[in-house]
Amino acid sequence: MISRWANQKPKAIALRRKGNAIRDIEKKLGIPRSTLSGWLRSIQLTKRQQTKLKKRAEQGLVKARLEAVRWHNAQKSYRLEKAAQIGEEVLERIPNDTATLELALAFLYLGEGSKRNIGTSLGSSDPRIAKFFVQCLKKIYGVPVENIRCYLHLRSDQNPEKMKRYWSHELRLLRTNFGKTSIDKRTAGKPTYPHYKGVCLIECGRVDIQRRLMYIANGFCERINEASMRR
Repeated sequence: MISRWANQKPKAIALRRKGNAIRDIEKKLGIPRSTLSGWLRSIQLTKRQQTKLKKRAEQGLVKARLEAVRWHNAQKSYRLEKAAQIGEEVLERIPNDTATLELALAFLYLGEGSKRNIGTSLGSSDPRIAKFFVQCLKKIYGVPVENIRCYLHLRSDQNPEKMKRYWSHELRLLRTNFGKTSIDKRTAGKPTYPHYKGVCLIECGRVDIQRRLMYIANGFCERINEASMRR
């Protein structure tokens, strides 16, 4: 059976002998690559032509990778913007009252707080979380500032006084709120990332707050689980 593109075979062969890539011939003449592969299989390119095509293919691969990175970054940026938009909409629906604030604190404490039966304490390397905890202690439970104690856990190359100034400023607490600093000697000789300011452990002596928070968090989980079982 004669191919419908048979009359263009001489053109395809001539282009290949000039060193054109098969994909370029396909694009120019509109002949399927499978057909061209059969026609041009026996044509040997010169070393110069092979080198030129190889270099072009490598450049095309680099360009394709750059395009893929740009596409990926654009998609990631879109997803981040979408997440932020949805997050803002959710935040707008959350009531700004003490009960909601305490529920948020209860779940934070369920995951990060100390469960020892000697008081209420939470440690974090994130100043936003630590500040939230301090503000809740004062706003919800009326804990006096002087009853809040902070203890820093640092790496060997971190300056205790500098870190106390940092956390004192972030938490809006006095230096007198800070107790003895602990240094992890196992980190000696290992440089610390500039953004890492150690862990700040925040304590207050009222174990009743811990018990209340744990009851709220566990009780809320149980209510949701029971509701789902009734469906």
